[in-house]
Amino acid sequence: MNSLVKWTVAAAMSAVAAAPVLAADTYGFSNVGLSFPFAAAIAKGFQDAAKQAGVNAVVLDAKNDVQKQANDIDDLIAQRVKGIVIMPLDSTVAQGWVDKVAAAGIPVASVGSQIGDPNKRAIKDVYPKLVAVVTQDEIAAGNRAGELALKLLPQDRPAKIAIIEGQAGFSEVKQRSQGFLEALDKAKAKYQIVASQPGDWTAEKGEAACQNILSAHPDVDLFFNQADDMVVGCARAVKAAGSKAKLIGFGGSKLAIAAIKDGSVDGTVCYKPEELGHLAFQAVYEAATGKNVRHHEFITYDTPGVAKANIDQCVGQW
Repeated sequence: MNSLVKWTVAAAMSAVAAAPVLAADTYGFSNVGLSFPFAAAIAKGFQDAAKQAGVNAVVLDAKNDVQKQANDIDDLIAQRVKGIVIMPLDSTVAQGWVDKVAAAGIPVASVGSQIGDPNKRAIKDVYPKLVAVVTQDEIAAGNRAGELALKLLPQDRPAKIAIIEGQAGFSEVKQRSQGFLEALDKAKAKYQIVASQPGDWTAEKGEAACQNILSAHPDVDLFFNQADDMVVGCARAVKAAGSKAKLIGFGGSKLAIAAIKDGSVDGTVCYKPEELGHLAFQAVYEAATGKNVRHHEFITYDTPGVAKANIDQCVGQW
Protein backbone atom coordinates (compact mmCIF):
# COMPACT_ATOMS: atom_id res chain seq x y z
CA MET A 1 0.00 0.00 0.00
CA ASN A 2 1.58 3.30 -1.05
CA SER A 3 1.79 6.30 1.26
CA LEU A 4 -1.09 8.15 -0.43
CA VAL A 5 -3.45 5.18 0.01
CA LYS A 6 -2.27 4.74 3.61
CA TRP A 7 -2.96 8.44 4.30
CA THR A 8 -6.41 8.27 2.65
CA VAL A 9 -7.46 5.24 4.68
CA ALA A 10 -6.14 6.78 7.88
CA ALA A 11 -7.98 10.03 7.17
CA ALA A 12 -11.22 8.18 6.50
CA MET A 13 -10.90 6.16 9.71
CA SER A 14 -10.20 9.37 11.63
CA ALA A 15 -13.30 11.04 10.15
CA VAL A 16 -15.47 8.08 11.13
CA ALA A 17 -14.06 8.11 14.64
CA ALA A 18 -14.76 11.84 14.91
CA ALA A 19 -18.37 11.57 13.72
CA PRO A 20 -20.89 12.19 16.52
CA VAL A 21 -22.45 9.07 17.95
CA LEU A 22 -26.08 9.74 18.81
CA ALA A 23 -28.06 7.89 21.44
CA ALA A 24 -30.54 5.36 20.06
CA ASP A 25 -33.67 7.39 20.82
CA THR A 26 -32.69 10.73 19.31
CA TYR A 27 -34.87 13.21 17.42
CA GLY A 28 -33.45 15.97 15.25
CA PHE A 29 -34.49 19.55 14.64
CA SER A 30 -33.12 21.61 11.75
CA ASN A 31 -33.56 25.21 12.89
CA VAL A 32 -33.33 28.28 10.62
CA GLY A 33 -31.12 30.15 13.07
CA LEU A 34 -30.87 30.22 16.84
CA SER A 35 -29.92 33.90 16.72
CA PHE A 36 -33.60 34.58 15.91
CA PRO A 37 -35.44 34.67 19.27
CA PHE A 38 -38.63 33.16 17.80
CA ALA A 39 -36.72 30.25 16.26
CA ALA A 40 -34.78 29.74 19.49
CA ALA A 41 -38.05 29.54 21.43
CA ILE A 42 -39.34 26.85 19.05
CA ALA A 43 -36.13 24.91 19.65
CA LYS A 44 -36.64 25.20 23.41
CA GLY A 45 -40.16 23.80 23.08
CA PHE A 46 -38.83 20.90 20.99
CA GLN A 47 -36.09 20.11 23.52
CA ASP A 48 -38.45 20.40 26.51
CA ALA A 49 -40.94 18.02 24.87
CA ALA A 50 -38.19 15.50 24.09
CA LYS A 51 -37.03 15.62 27.70
CA GLN A 52 -40.57 15.03 28.92
CA ALA A 53 -40.80 12.00 26.61
CA GLY A 54 -37.52 10.61 27.98
CA VAL A 55 -35.66 10.79 24.66
CA ASN A 56 -32.77 12.81 23.29
CA ALA A 57 -32.95 15.90 21.08
CA VAL A 58 -30.33 17.36 18.77
CA VAL A 59 -30.85 20.87 17.37
CA LEU A 60 -28.81 21.99 14.37
CA ASP A 61 -28.46 25.71 13.69
CA ALA A 62 -28.61 26.62 9.98
CA LYS A 63 -27.46 30.17 10.82
CA ASN A 64 -29.77 31.64 8.16
CA ASP A 65 -27.91 29.75 5.40
CA VAL A 66 -29.94 27.55 3.03
CA GLN A 67 -26.94 25.43 2.00
CA LYS A 68 -25.99 24.80 5.62
CA GLN A 69 -29.55 23.75 6.37
CA ALA A 70 -29.43 21.29 3.47
CA ASN A 71 -26.19 19.85 4.89
CA ASP A 72 -27.67 19.70 8.40
CA ILE A 73 -30.58 17.62 7.17
CA ASP A 74 -28.21 15.28 5.34
CA ASP A 75 -26.32 14.86 8.62
CA LEU A 76 -29.48 14.00 10.53
CA ILE A 77 -30.42 11.40 7.92
CA ALA A 78 -26.93 9.89 8.08
CA GLN A 79 -27.13 9.71 11.86
CA ARG A 80 -30.42 7.79 11.58
CA VAL A 81 -32.37 9.87 14.06
CA LYS A 82 -35.85 8.59 14.86
CA GLY A 83 -37.67 11.67 13.57
CA ILE A 84 -36.84 15.06 12.04
CA VAL A 85 -38.49 18.45 12.36
CA ILE A 86 -37.56 21.12 9.82
CA MET A 87 -38.08 24.84 10.24
CA PRO A 88 -37.34 25.75 6.61
CA LEU A 89 -35.47 28.81 5.44
CA ASP A 90 -36.99 28.37 1.98
CA SER A 91 -40.31 26.54 1.75
CA THR A 92 -39.91 25.67 -1.92
CA VAL A 93 -36.35 24.34 -1.65
CA ALA A 94 -37.33 22.41 1.49
CA GLN A 95 -39.65 20.15 -0.51
CA GLY A 96 -36.59 18.32 -1.81
CA TRP A 97 -35.27 17.92 1.73
CA VAL A 98 -38.54 16.37 2.87
CA ASP A 99 -38.40 13.95 -0.06
CA LYS A 100 -34.93 12.78 1.09
CA VAL A 101 -35.97 12.35 4.71
CA ALA A 102 -39.13 10.45 3.77
CA ALA A 103 -37.17 8.22 1.37
CA ALA A 104 -34.92 7.30 4.31
CA GLY A 105 -37.98 6.09 6.22
CA ILE A 106 -37.76 8.81 8.88
CA PRO A 107 -40.94 10.62 10.00
CA VAL A 108 -40.64 14.31 9.15
CA ALA A 109 -42.66 17.39 10.08
CA SER A 110 -42.21 21.06 9.36
CA VAL A 111 -42.65 23.75 11.98
CA GLY A 112 -43.22 27.48 11.69
CA SER A 113 -43.70 27.34 7.92
CA GLN A 114 -45.19 25.17 5.22
CA ILE A 115 -43.35 22.96 2.72
CA GLY A 116 -43.77 23.69 -0.99
CA ASP A 117 -44.21 26.76 -3.16
CA PRO A 118 -46.65 29.07 -1.31
CA ASN A 119 -47.77 30.46 -4.67
CA LYS A 120 -49.00 27.01 -5.67
CA ARG A 121 -49.91 25.35 -2.37
CA ALA A 122 -52.35 26.68 0.22
CA ILE A 123 -51.07 26.62 3.79
CA LYS A 124 -53.50 23.88 4.83
CA ASP A 125 -52.71 21.81 1.73
CA VAL A 126 -49.96 19.91 3.51
CA TYR A 127 -47.22 18.31 1.43
CA PRO A 128 -48.11 14.57 1.31
CA LYS A 129 -44.73 13.25 2.51
CA LEU A 130 -44.97 15.16 5.77
CA VAL A 131 -46.35 13.76 8.99
CA ALA A 132 -47.60 17.26 9.72
CA VAL A 133 -47.14 20.98 9.28
CA VAL A 134 -47.15 22.59 12.71
CA THR A 135 -47.56 26.32 12.42
CA GLN A 136 -49.86 29.22 12.82
CA ASP A 137 -52.64 29.72 10.30
CA GLU A 138 -50.74 32.68 8.90
CA ILE A 139 -53.66 34.00 6.85
CA ALA A 140 -56.01 33.88 9.84
CA ALA A 141 -53.33 35.56 11.98
CA GLY A 142 -52.95 38.22 9.29
CA ASN A 143 -56.70 38.78 9.61
CA ARG A 144 -56.21 39.47 13.33
CA ALA A 145 -53.53 42.06 12.52
CA GLY A 146 -55.87 43.70 10.01
CA GLU A 147 -58.65 43.83 12.59
CA LEU A 148 -56.29 45.59 14.99
CA ALA A 149 -55.38 48.07 12.24
CA LEU A 150 -59.01 48.87 11.48
CA LYS A 151 -59.39 50.35 14.97
CA LEU A 152 -56.40 52.65 14.41
CA LEU A 153 -56.89 53.97 10.88
CA PRO A 154 -58.30 57.44 10.16
CA GLN A 155 -61.97 57.39 9.21
CA ASP A 156 -62.18 60.74 7.40
CA ARG A 157 -59.84 59.87 4.50
CA PRO A 158 -58.04 56.95 2.87
CA ALA A 159 -55.33 55.65 5.20
CA LYS A 160 -51.70 55.43 4.12
CA ILE A 161 -50.26 52.06 5.15
CA ALA A 162 -46.72 50.68 4.87
CA ILE A 163 -45.81 47.01 5.22
CA ILE A 164 -42.50 45.80 6.66
CA GLU A 165 -42.12 42.27 5.32
CA GLY A 166 -40.04 39.41 6.61
CA GLN A 167 -37.28 37.70 4.66
CA ALA A 168 -37.72 36.54 1.06
CA GLY A 169 -38.29 32.78 0.72
CA PHE A 170 -40.50 32.45 3.79
CA SER A 171 -44.05 31.50 2.83
CA GLU A 172 -45.51 33.49 5.72
CA VAL A 173 -44.42 36.78 4.10
CA LYS A 174 -47.12 36.45 1.46
CA GLN A 175 -49.65 34.83 3.78
CA ARG A 176 -49.47 37.46 6.52
CA SER A 177 -49.95 40.27 4.01
CA GLN A 178 -52.79 38.37 2.36
CA GLY A 179 -54.65 37.94 5.65
CA PHE A 180 -54.02 41.54 6.68
CA LEU A 181 -55.40 42.97 3.43
CA GLU A 182 -58.35 40.57 3.42
CA ALA A 183 -59.48 41.97 6.79
CA LEU A 184 -59.25 45.54 5.52
CA ASP A 185 -61.12 44.72 2.32
CA LYS A 186 -63.82 42.76 4.16
CA ALA A 187 -64.48 45.87 6.27
CA LYS A 188 -64.48 48.03 3.10
CA ALA A 189 -61.72 50.18 4.58
CA LYS A 190 -60.34 52.97 2.42
CA TYR A 191 -56.58 52.72 2.27
CA GLN A 192 -53.48 52.88 0.11
CA ILE A 193 -50.36 50.72 0.49
CA VAL A 194 -47.72 53.41 -0.02
CA ALA A 195 -44.69 51.14 0.45
CA SER A 196 -43.66 47.57 1.20
CA GLN A 197 -40.06 46.74 2.13
CA PRO A 198 -38.30 43.72 3.67
CA GLY A 199 -36.99 43.94 7.23
CA ASP A 200 -35.60 40.37 7.24
CA TRP A 201 -37.18 39.65 10.67
CA THR A 202 -34.63 41.78 12.59
CA ALA A 203 -35.01 44.97 14.64
CA GLU A 204 -32.10 46.67 12.86
CA LYS A 205 -33.39 46.05 9.35
CA GLY A 206 -36.94 46.82 10.41
CA GLU A 207 -35.78 50.16 11.75
CA ALA A 208 -33.88 50.91 8.52
CA ALA A 209 -36.88 50.01 6.37
CA CYS A 210 -39.16 52.29 8.38
CA GLN A 211 -36.63 55.12 8.18
CA ASN A 212 -36.55 54.77 4.38
CA ILE A 213 -40.33 54.77 4.13
CA LEU A 214 -40.74 57.75 6.45
CA SER A 215 -38.28 59.73 4.32
CA ALA A 216 -40.45 59.16 1.25
CA HIS A 217 -43.83 59.12 3.02
CA PRO A 218 -43.64 61.17 6.24
CA ASP A 219 -47.43 61.15 6.50
CA VAL A 220 -47.81 57.36 6.68
CA ASP A 221 -50.64 56.46 9.08
CA LEU A 222 -49.75 52.89 10.01
CA PHE A 223 -46.90 50.40 9.74
CA PHE A 224 -47.80 46.72 9.60
CA ASN A 225 -44.66 44.84 10.67
CA GLN A 226 -44.69 41.10 9.97
CA ALA A 227 -42.64 40.33 13.10
CA ASP A 228 -42.30 41.85 16.55
CA ASP A 229 -38.53 42.26 16.32
CA MET A 230 -39.13 44.52 13.32
CA VAL A 231 -41.90 46.49 15.03
CA VAL A 232 -39.57 47.26 17.95
CA GLY A 233 -37.01 48.64 15.49
CA CYS A 234 -39.69 50.49 13.55
CA ALA A 235 -40.88 52.12 16.77
CA ARG A 236 -37.44 53.67 17.16
CA ALA A 237 -37.61 55.07 13.64
CA VAL A 238 -41.10 56.47 14.18
CA LYS A 239 -40.06 58.16 17.42
CA ALA A 240 -36.89 59.62 15.89
CA ALA A 241 -38.86 61.04 12.96
CA GLY A 242 -41.53 62.57 15.21
CA SER A 243 -44.14 60.56 13.30
CA LYS A 244 -47.62 59.81 14.62
CA ALA A 245 -47.80 56.52 12.70
CA LYS A 246 -49.48 53.62 14.45
CA LEU A 247 -47.57 50.35 14.79
CA ILE A 248 -48.80 46.77 14.49
CA GLY A 249 -46.45 43.86 15.07
CA PHE A 250 -46.68 40.09 14.83
CA GLY A 251 -45.67 37.34 17.23
CA GLY A 252 -46.30 38.30 20.85
CA SER A 253 -42.65 38.77 21.84
CA LYS A 254 -41.67 39.92 25.32
CA LEU A 255 -40.23 43.15 23.92
CA ALA A 256 -43.36 43.90 21.91
CA ILE A 257 -45.61 43.22 24.90
CA ALA A 258 -43.55 45.66 26.97
CA ALA A 259 -43.72 48.21 24.14
CA ILE A 260 -47.51 47.88 23.95
CA LYS A 261 -47.74 48.43 27.70
CA ASP A 262 -45.64 51.62 27.47
CA GLY A 263 -47.54 52.87 24.43
CA SER A 264 -44.75 52.84 21.82
CA VAL A 265 -46.41 49.96 19.89
CA ASP A 266 -50.16 49.66 19.37
CA GLY A 267 -50.80 45.95 18.93
CA THR A 268 -49.56 42.51 17.92
CA VAL A 269 -50.76 39.00 17.17
CA CYS A 270 -50.00 36.57 19.98
CA TYR A 271 -47.91 33.54 18.99
CA LYS A 272 -46.55 30.76 21.20
CA PRO A 273 -43.33 29.43 19.65
CA GLU A 274 -42.55 27.05 22.51
CA GLU A 275 -45.94 25.45 21.91
CA LEU A 276 -45.02 25.02 18.23
CA GLY A 277 -41.83 23.20 19.17
CA HIS A 278 -43.72 20.95 21.56
CA LEU A 279 -46.43 20.08 19.01
CA ALA A 280 -43.87 19.43 16.25
CA PHE A 281 -41.86 17.06 18.43
CA GLN A 282 -45.03 15.26 19.46
CA ALA A 283 -46.03 14.74 15.82
CA VAL A 284 -42.78 12.99 14.81
CA TYR A 285 -42.40 11.18 18.14
CA GLU A 286 -45.88 9.64 17.91
CA ALA A 287 -45.25 8.68 14.28
CA ALA A 288 -41.88 7.07 15.11
CA THR A 289 -43.28 5.11 18.06
CA GLY A 290 -46.51 4.14 16.29
CA LYS A 291 -48.68 5.87 18.89
CA ASN A 292 -50.42 8.14 16.38
CA VAL A 293 -49.22 8.08 12.79
CA ARG A 294 -50.46 11.28 11.18
CA HIS A 295 -50.53 11.82 7.44
CA HIS A 296 -49.92 15.35 6.09
CA GLU A 297 -51.93 16.90 8.94
CA PHE A 298 -52.20 20.65 9.61
CA ILE A 299 -51.73 21.41 13.31
CA THR A 300 -52.24 24.89 14.76
CA TYR A 301 -53.58 26.84 17.75
CA ASP A 302 -55.43 30.12 18.41
CA THR A 303 -53.56 33.38 17.69
CA PRO A 304 -55.53 36.36 19.04
CA GLY A 305 -54.82 39.98 18.27
CA VAL A 306 -53.86 41.96 21.38
CA ALA A 307 -53.61 45.66 22.21
CA LYS A 308 -53.07 47.57 25.44
CA ALA A 309 -56.58 46.83 26.72
CA ASN A 310 -56.15 43.04 26.56
CA ILE A 311 -52.37 42.62 26.54
CA ASP A 312 -52.48 40.39 29.65
CA GLN A 313 -53.98 37.67 27.43
CA CYS A 314 -50.59 37.25 25.76
CA VAL A 315 -47.67 35.76 27.73
CA GLY A 316 -44.44 36.23 25.76
CA GLN A 317 -42.46 33.07 25.04
CA TRP A 318 -39.61 34.70 23.11
